[in-house]
Amino acid sequence: MTDHSTSPSAMDGLSDAAVRAELDRLRDSIDNIDAAVVHMLAERFKCTQQVGRLKATHHLPPADPAREARQITRLRELAESAKLDPAFAEKLLNFIIAEVIRHHETIANSSAP
Repeated sequence: MTDHSTSPSAMDGLSDAAVRAELDRLRDSIDNIDAAVVHMLAERFKCTQQVGRLKATHHLPPADPAREARQITRLRELAESAKLDPAFAEKLLNFIIAEVIRHHETIANSSAP
């Protein structure tokens, strides 16, 4: 008669439960972080909408290449210190900047006489 209590399949069952619990714990943290990121982006876009209205009111261009370049440099430095790929951080910021400029153009066009 073979004792299956210490067989690999029995051990896998024990480790599967532990692995599943650890995955669930990590995924819960990821979900919380994702929620925080979404809320932070929403706040950021509320501010950039105000900037867009201010620019439109004062007939300023929607884009500010000098500021964008400073922000990219700043974000790359922050990414490096946080051990995040600076190229990824730059791509993310470029995506956000493009969306902000699109919003600013929409605001400027809706404010035009």
